[in-house]
Amino acid sequence: MNKNGYCIKIEGIVQGVGFRPFIYKEATALNLTGFVQNTPDGVYIEVTCDERTLERFIENISTKLPKISKITNLFYEQIEYKVFSSFEIVHSKLQSSKKVLVQSDIALCDDCQRELEQSGNRRENYFLINCTNCGPRYSIIKQLPYDRANTSMAVYTMCSSCEEEFNDVTNRRFHAQPICCEECGPKLSVDVDTIVSAIREGKIVALKGLGGFHLVGDASNETAVANLREQKNRVSKPLALMYPSIEMIKEHHSLSDAEEELLVSHIKPIVLIKTKYSMNKLIAPNIDRVGLFLPYTPLHFMILKKLNAPIVATSANVSDEPIIRSSTELMSRLRGVADMVVDFDREIVNSIDDSVMQIVAGKKITLRLARGLTPRSFTLKKRLDKKILAVGANQKSSIALAFDNVAILSGHIGDLNSIEAFEYFERTLKTFQRFYDFEPDLIVCDKHPEYETTKWAKRQNCELVQVQHHYAHTLACMFEHGIEDEVLAFNFDGTGYGDDKTIWGGEVFLASTKGYKRIFHLKPFRLLGAHKAIKEPRRVALALLFETFTLDEVLNLELGAVQSFSQAEIRTLHTVWKNSLNSPVTSSMGRLFDAVASFADISHFSSYDGESALIAERFYDETIDQKFSYAFNEDIIDLSAMIKEILLCDAKEIIISKFMNSIVDIICNISERYPEKKVVVSGGVFQNRTLLELLEKSVISDRLFYQQETPLNDGGIALGQLYSIISHD
Repeated sequence: MNKNGYCIKIEGIVQGVGFRPFIYKEATALNLTGFVQNTPDGVYIEVTCDERTLERFIENISTKLPKISKITNLFYEQIEYKVFSSFEIVHSKLQSSKKVLVQSDIALCDDCQRELEQSGNRRENYFLINCTNCGPRYSIIKQLPYDRANTSMAVYTMCSSCEEEFNDVTNRRFHAQPICCEECGPKLSVDVDTIVSAIREGKIVALKGLGGFHLVGDASNETAVANLREQKNRVSKPLALMYPSIEMIKEHHSLSDAEEELLVSHIKPIVLIKTKYSMNKLIAPNIDRVGLFLPYTPLHFMILKKLNAPIVATSANVSDEPIIRSSTELMSRLRGVADMVVDFDREIVNSIDDSVMQIVAGKKITLRLARGLTPRSFTLKKRLDKKILAVGANQKSSIALAFDNVAILSGHIGDLNSIEAFEYFERTLKTFQRFYDFEPDLIVCDKHPEYETTKWAKRQNCELVQVQHHYAHTLACMFEHGIEDEVLAFNFDGTGYGDDKTIWGGEVFLASTKGYKRIFHLKPFRLLGAHKAIKEPRRVALALLFETFTLDEVLNLELGAVQSFSQAEIRTLHTVWKNSLNSPVTSSMGRLFDAVASFADISHFSSYDGESALIAERFYDETIDQKFSYAFNEDIIDLSAMIKEILLCDAKEIIISKFMNSIVDIICNISERYPEKKVVVSGGVFQNRTLLELLEKSVISDRLFYQQETPLNDGGIALGQLYSIISHD
């Protein structure tokens, strides 16, 4: 057959993942001549061959690609015939446009772990060992293309041995941009033996990782953990445990196959599991869930192997602020918290937290999209003629952008409750703008006038679209699952600005990409003390009692939620409630969960978001199948009867179990009225593992949809905002 010249253009996650060596291998196997190179758009290939061989080459590229790569677009065309003597990998080509997708950081691979422990290997015990299949990516890149000169490794000149590996197309370190060794790479400020000794002595160590510093300590040392909690002012929020090996985890905890698979994956996320084991009651107080993960950097691995015991590991940050990425910032923001600081001289350009996931009914659920998973990219069905930026919510903030035929969701930014957190939001935005030469033609934000993201969006000289919070939740789920038809959507969370300017959070929509209709919602109740009620579930419980009983009846109730107040406080709060003073109206399911936890006398105060619901899960008894009464009054879900029935229960397990069963029954009851509709559930309440498992066992399980690859909490709001535009752009 006649030979022709062809060019192939590939977009996606195709840099920093061994893609060019893969192309080289496939091309030489077919005796092709030509070249492959990186460009800011992705990967560009030229070959000389016949048409049949080209088809085989394209098929091999599409089906055999490296597991951590992703092709979003592949285009080829015939070009001028050229004569090449061989197939080569050539230097990156700079162009004006940028479409290549930035790869996330990758946990230590098996090959590098083997070399790390291999006696006589030149990288034995080198704390930054990496290759094309593992190591830093997003956290060290400044701009595209992904070449060493554009990363924080640019300041290090490769030694002759590293340079030889870097240029050897048959070596797994071929063009591994962070390649280094003890001779030519960054140095550790404290040796591993000293770090291990400090942890064994009960000291708190600030340890630099891929995307920021962790505060770590001996998980079995109650004094050390108590000290960490006190120093960081982390009263009861759970701490994650990093174990040396999956074998040790399995000695202490029962894992499903899906949980084990997630723990050992190249992501190495924190995985929330249900457990009865607790080596230290201060790790996850009052709940039956614990976050577990495995070492994902060589340094983690070396420390944990010598220690041969789990450590607590929490992000080094001040509450509600982003993870700290430099020792200078650490000393400024957390002075006195750590007994030892372990640093190394490779700059973290882009900070990133640990991803958090869980398994529900055999399905993985993403609670925090971060290291190993982000930036998260999606291929669109059509090319856009605008560049769109979505700035998300105020809590669990993330941003999303869309251009050409791709959408990208950033990693977890956090709660924008401080100057430092908002600076992180702006820094992340500038990072993505720099990566992709991105200036938005249109910005999408929430309707809440007090959200920092909304205020920021309104200050920009750009076309602006505002999307209702819970509709964005629905759209995020629809986008992930590729749903375009009208759905029945249950949006249950703690707060969201409603169309009537009240606080929503217990909403049922009929929704499509064209719009939504609110068809049901919880009967509104008041938040006594406004924001203070979020921190005190007992205030929500008291407001619901005021809705149901007289003041004298409430004063005489023998109920923990009531007795936690003095009678004078109750009378004052009744006046506040009666006169609508600093007590906004809400239909929030999240706050209802808080109230029921207070009614059950298991949580009257919350130190972190969702604490009362997590505690409540501990008391769910699957042998209890009864439910409380409720009523539908037109579009109102009225739970007044439930409140009265709760007071007749004498056991925490009965209250929690019947309440959970009731919520599931409400969802199923409404769903049965719309038997032809897909059922979408979204919002922070559905992070509740028990609730989701009950829904998976219910009559609507075959048409139930919820997010798995992206957060179903506010971390997914930006994606929903984006979909509101691109679905009919």
